[in-house]
Amino acid sequence: MIEVIQGDITKLDVDVIVNAANQSLLGGGGVDGAIHRAAGPELLEACRKLQGCATGEAKITPGFHLNAKWVIHTPGPVWGGGGRGEPRLLGNCYRNSFRLAQEKGAVSIAFPCISTGVYGYPRDAAVRIAVEAMREHEAEFERIVACCFDGDNAALYRQSLGLT
Repeated sequence: MIEVIQGDITKLDVDVIVNAANQSLLGGGGVDGAIHRAAGPELLEACRKLQGCATGEAKITPGFHLNAKWVIHTPGPVWGGGGRGEPRLLGNCYRNSFRLAQEKGAVSIAFPCISTGVYGYPRDAAVRIAVEAMREHEAEFERIVACCFDGDNAALYRQSLGLT
């Protein structure tokens, strides 16, 4: 089941939350900073050991002080007009996150809106890519959550999923 929630991803009761990380994995602004603050300093220590992550790839750590058992960190692409492989890279963020979640036996996973903040990815295009990947993996998970911080993104997800 795919659902859309407007709220704070750090509060969700799911097996895995996905972090829209930067390549260093050492925290940042937006959802990345919120996840690091909520998980506690142990998350930063675990991320240091991972030695970064390439755009479109994904790495996993424990959730520490979060409700989620695991955090999957995936750096999304910075929007540069679409001619530098951004759609493929963004799709890879979702697919690699699903793969890692499955390897850990997760049955529930929550995603933020990857790359649509300071990375500037157009929201409607990003939602189409996210929903396509979610539909590809829907049968493998009991619960897939698109967790949107704002109402505009939540509305785009609901529309794309036919929930409006």
